[in-house]
Amino acid sequence: MANYIELIQKYVPLLDAKYAAESKSSVLDVQSDLIRETANAKSVLIPKMVLQGLGDYDRTNGFIKGNVTLEWVTHTFTQDRGRTFMIDAMDNEETAMVAFASLSGEFIRTQVAPELDAYRFSTYASKAENSVQEALTKDNIIAAIDTAIGTLDDAEVPEGDRVLFVSVPAYNLMKGTNELVKRFDVQTGSGNVDRRIETFDGMQVVKVPSTRFKTAYVFNDGKTAGQESGGFTPDINAKAINFMLVSKSAVVQIVKLALPRVFTPEQNQEAHAWKFDYRLYHDAWVLDNKKNGIYVSIAA
Repeated sequence: MANYIELIQKYVPLLDAKYAAESKSSVLDVQSDLIRETANAKSVLIPKMVLQGLGDYDRTNGFIKGNVTLEWVTHTFTQDRGRTFMIDAMDNEETAMVAFASLSGEFIRTQVAPELDAYRFSTYASKAENSVQEALTKDNIIAAIDTAIGTLDDAEVPEGDRVLFVSVPAYNLMKGTNELVKRFDVQTGSGNVDRRIETFDGMQVVKVPSTRFKTAYVFNDGKTAGQESGGFTPDINAKAINFMLVSKSAVVQIVKLALPRVFTPEQNQEAHAWKFDYRLYHDAWVLDNKKNGIYVSIAA
């Protein structure tokens, strides 16, 4: 059993890598030294700073004294999610690692990463200071994105940390517009044509599946009638998001705990089966004084 436990310990970092690869919002993950843990495991402290502006310099009395307000705002985690699965020992008698790797990897890909994205994007959309509802076509999508860029520019949002998240339909409109000069990369001898849009005006472009890119969701509890399948579904009043321009400095998203646990058939008291648990404790917030760092285009 010691060898199996060692393999499990080595596999946990691979699950983290799997999350980063599958989650579209993971590009906004930023480790901040300013975030403080509280005595309460359910919350963290994030600073909010307010500064006074310039005043007239007095040649007799010198500088006008200014005040700086540094307030540590408590942000409480609200998303504590989990699931458990069992694999019968006889179904998995050849090797437990195959089943564990297959189950856990598929669970991250099809359930964990999409739910993280859905929660984060809907949260950011609901808190954004700049939001517009519009019908996009290949003829107006570039102008719409330019409006978003101009809005953030005018609000003096830093240019170097912006990410442009685009729905799949909107991404296809971008590729079809005549306003962009299409670049065809043909590899010698292969005939491959590459039309991917990876950056736009210096910003990273991230294509987001439509199922993860709506304004509101219901996150099923897994036990209430009609919610037994768990996961998430669009809220009845949800609208599709065309694109979202986000400054990394405007948001904080933290996965406090992403814990896979594996129990052998001998350890499992419920059945003669391998047992896989997964708990995800996380949340995402938009900073109060940086809400203008998010621009959301919502489908009309």
